[in-house]
Amino acid sequence: MIRRHFGTLRGLARLALSYPQLLLGLSASRRPDPRRVTRLVFVCQGNICRSAFADVAARRAGLRAASFGLSTTTGRAAHPPAIAAAQDLGHDLSDHRAIDLSDYVPEPGDLLLAMEVRQLHRLAADPRLRDLPRQLLGRWTWPMLPHLHDPYGLDDRYMAQCLRRIGVAVERLAISFPGARLS
Repeated sequence: MIRRHFGTLRGLARLALSYPQLLLGLSASRRPDPRRVTRLVFVCQGNICRSAFADVAARRAGLRAASFGLSTTTGRAAHPPAIAAAQDLGHDLSDHRAIDLSDYVPEPGDLLLAMEVRQLHRLAADPRLRDLPRQLLGRWTWPMLPHLHDPYGLDDRYMAQCLRRIGVAVERLAISFPGARLS
């Protein structure tokens, strides 16, 4: 059960720790003004699974979107199990290429959406990004799961579960941030 729903025991522990961090204001979140958000920017570690899928799902939903990884190589292809799981959900990740943090160009109206609290802290520490609004993507899952554990190299069932959760979050983001819709 843990492997399918949380990836690993560490994933479950990080999820449990993320709730008090979020509730006590220790997550390094920075609230957006929904009227000013014009692009959703998804962030994870490698930009080959979670943020890659969120980017593709958001674009398919008619939203302005981008994604990048905090520690990756620009141009890297999506992870093959992520491509397969995305395809099962009706999305094509085969053309996705990772973008590293150093190659990401912020735009006015960007909302950074990270998968983990520690990623929010890293964004907050970056002088180029610290003033941008940033939230946990998991705030838009149902039920709310502030930590979306990295599925890279884990069970295929967890990969599918993680991407389904991200898909739900993207649908809910479309309602919360209508300014990010393509005109």
